[in-house]
Amino acid sequence: MANSQKLEITWHNKDKALIPTTRGRYGYTWVAPTDPRYCQTNFLEYGDVVRGEQQPKQEGRTYSERADLDPQDDNLLILGESGDVLETLTRVPELADKYVGQVKCVYIDPPFNTAQTFANYEDNLEHSIWLTMMRDRLLHLKKLLADDGSIWVHLDDVENHRMRMLMDEVFGAANFVAEVVWEKTYSPRNDSKGIPAVTDVILVYSKGEFVPNRLARTAEMDARYKNPDLDRNGPWKSGDTTAPGNMSGQKQHPSVFAVQHPITGEFIYPASGRHWTFGQERLLESLSQYADYRCEAPNLVARSKRTGIPVEQLRPDVYDLVVDETKRQGDKTQAMRRKSIGNWPEFFVSDTGFGRKVSLSLSEGRLATNFLPHTEVGHTDTAAKEIRALFPGTSAFATPKPERLLERIIHIASDPGDIVLDCFAGSGTTAAVAQKMGRRWVTCELVEDTFNRFTRPRLEKVVRGEDMGGITVTKGERVDDTTGGLPEGLTPEDAQELTSLLNKAIKDEPELKKSDDLRAVKQLVKTKKSPDAINWRGGGGFTVARLSEPCFDVDEDTGITILTEHATAANLARAVAAHLRFHMTPDHPVFAAKRANMHLSVTRQPVTHEYINEILGYVADDEAVTVAATSVSPEVAEYLVNKSPGSRVIAIPDGLFITTLSDKA
Repeated sequence: MANSQKLEITWHNKDKALIPTTRGRYGYTWVAPTDPRYCQTNFLEYGDVVRGEQQPKQEGRTYSERADLDPQDDNLLILGESGDVLETLTRVPELADKYVGQVKCVYIDPPFNTAQTFANYEDNLEHSIWLTMMRDRLLHLKKLLADDGSIWVHLDDVENHRMRMLMDEVFGAANFVAEVVWEKTYSPRNDSKGIPAVTDVILVYSKGEFVPNRLARTAEMDARYKNPDLDRNGPWKSGDTTAPGNMSGQKQHPSVFAVQHPITGEFIYPASGRHWTFGQERLLESLSQYADYRCEAPNLVARSKRTGIPVEQLRPDVYDLVVDETKRQGDKTQAMRRKSIGNWPEFFVSDTGFGRKVSLSLSEGRLATNFLPHTEVGHTDTAAKEIRALFPGTSAFATPKPERLLERIIHIASDPGDIVLDCFAGSGTTAAVAQKMGRRWVTCELVEDTFNRFTRPRLEKVVRGEDMGGITVTKGERVDDTTGGLPEGLTPEDAQELTSLLNKAIKDEPELKKSDDLRAVKQLVKTKKSPDAINWRGGGGFTVARLSEPCFDVDEDTGITILTEHATAANLARAVAAHLRFHMTPDHPVFAAKRANMHLSVTRQPVTHEYINEILGYVADDEAVTVAATSVSPEVAEYLVNKSPGSRVIAIPDGLFITTLSDKA
């Protein structure tokens, strides 16, 4: 489908809004998008600040580079409903200034809607309710996401197809990045009915220019690099000497020509449809070490035959590189001598052809793919064990994710110091891993029991250095322990397996065990386990916050908007300021908040002429005031406008909630 075309998913009551039916549980009911219970903006009530100290390094232990990162303390743990929390982050000015357009990585593991009952919640929402719930959250998350950020949505096959269409609508189909498959189990149950599910799906979308980070190289990858010529730059492997393409427009590519081999004398061309990786000047720089080369007008018929390019499209001005025949025998000796000396150039001569060095020191990490095997990132059993280790004697959280899975995602999608957000905290894995990786984080959890039993205690353990599980320590891997490097193509794991098989084969052969030849073979494939590396030493911290109780409600019998018991003077001022996007000014003697040159006064008392005159005494000539009041007459409102042009009066609560679904989003 062309990018200019649009696809829109529809569902029952899409144009309506949802409000929670029960605080602290997944349960919702439909309301009009103008309903005050939906329109009002909550604020955060801040509580404890939890901090930990980074532990000093211990003698004899191995530490990774990550262990030296500065622990982050600009983190936020929130108890509250995810939709309301996200709206608070996007609308309350103090929070919006900090988070809107600043989040680098969003990972969410929302309710899968599997119709199951868990200890912590009922995972059973009607599909249209689930879609609306997710739509509202995605709209807020899109605002929070940085232009180069990405969002990762973790689901199974129940709602994945609907979520894919929904994310196409919210983020745009052109911003689809990948559908990542996680191998969540390694052993499907034999008693499973039908086709057992062994994978989950993670949908990845970007907001704009997302460039994934590369993964660290493995010991297996590094084992492919050798140093047969004792290159001063260290190990290398032979790369392709040619690249795809032999045409440049309607003419041959300028790097299509013959190169004479200085030992065999053969004229070597790039394969059909390819060209030399380097240009002539760069090739000559390397080849001149082996022989005296000169440029010679090409044999166009031979070039056409070897490259598949029609003669009329060849470039006669691109010469071949040849060795003078009168010198070739001497140059052959020179070439063989240069080969024996070692420390070969970037483009080198082999016995029968050419090679190109790819240095290990210059090699980038490996590309991330859309498959996450359990051998690399863990599985559900791994996650359950991590939770049980953190909370012994308690029933494990129902659906945790392994720390290595989040480590992979956060590594791909962010850098140290970036903000990572998860609005379905659960056991707190995302925030825990983000903290251990030097990221800042924001997370929230709906269920208070989960928050108190798992989320907060786990994060406290992390910052205090009491969590030694998960990614805190990286177990050592099998590495090369030979003097000259493992044989070509043999990984450390393969070498270890070979040694194990040899030992099994000769376990009953005492004479073979003493064999010098066998010992020599074992030395050729000798490996060892690298030491464990500590990645996290504790430290940093986070602020605990709670979403405010609503200040506004609707009387079900009359439909009238009313103030709740939580609408104290202070709470009402914060709620109104949040809804109208005013910055709070707690140190001001009169006004609750300010936006640009507009002050905000919130009162539950009747507004009189005297009240107006008093507050206007604090308003400069180039300023104005918004008075939000529960009781104000039209005459007093007009008096304010006349006395202070640009000022206004808003009746609360009804005057606040003139909005639409799109306005809120």
